[in-house]
Amino acid sequence: MPRRLISFDWALKRLLRSKANFAILEGFLSELLFEDITILEILESESNQAIESDKYNRVDIKVKNHKEEIILIEIQYGRELDYMQRMLYGTSKTITEHIKEGQPYAKVVKVISINILYFDFGKGDDYIYKGTTIFRGLHNNSILQLNPKQEELYKTNQIDKIYPEYYVIKINNFNEIAKDTLDEWIYFLKTEEILNEFKAKGLKQAKETLDYLKLSPQEQKSYENFKQHLHDQASTWEGTYVIGKIEGLKQGIKQGIEQGVMQTAITMIQEFGLPIEEVAQRLSLSIDELKKHLNEYLSCQ
Repeated sequence: MPRRLISFDWALKRLLRSKANFAILEGFLSELLFEDITILEILESESNQAIESDKYNRVDIKVKNHKEEIILIEIQYGRELDYMQRMLYGTSKTITEHIKEGQPYAKVVKVISINILYFDFGKGDDYIYKGTTIFRGLHNNSILQLNPKQEELYKTNQIDKIYPEYYVIKINNFNEIAKDTLDEWIYFLKTEEILNEFKAKGLKQAKETLDYLKLSPQEQKSYENFKQHLHDQASTWEGTYVIGKIEGLKQGIKQGIEQGVMQTAITMIQEFGLPIEEVAQRLSLSIDELKKHLNEYLSCQ
């Protein structure tokens, strides 16, 4: 039976901030971005300190790639209906927090937003999505390019390399069949297990470091409390979202019925010339109720 491993999100908050464990995070990032990543430091950003939810759901990392380019990477967890805006907010905060006052805009750092999601997010049957920024001509569909001076300034020939990139990993869409080394990481993120045959960068170290039994009794208690918090959060989110949808559906049905009744009443009065007293009787309404509903219905048309 495989040893129990702690979840990646809890490890990010507690264990993976240590330089001794950077190889685990570097492995995950290298597999996801398809290039060798070296972590320079874990950043304690202004928003991490100021916003309670960010302390638990966001980690900012300063890295460099094989081209020696400095990149800021933020890894976010969350369970929110407005998560699309949370992603945008996160990258915006990261950019503004890491440019000094008075610096030119050319110093805006590249940001990659990695979002590991354990809830239904948008419509789509894939489990990894990547979003970039491009500018496309409205008339000829051409892609806007940098001119030579801009290429020299930004050290790239692609506009999308300047703007933030977004990765959305929909964990629940993964079928637990690992076809490559990136899938091996997604398998771990979903099941909290690392199979012996896995070869992905960082997973060997993760298997050693993230062993639940290696935690102190105090850390084990903290981890169990964290997992309970996630269960409670998931129940609250699902209850609010699902019940809200059901109540909205009920309200829609009720409104549809009311509209149908009012349309019937108008037809009976205008086209068939029935007196309002007879219409009210046929629709099982008092005359005052019918008049009120008719006025409300007509005022909305």
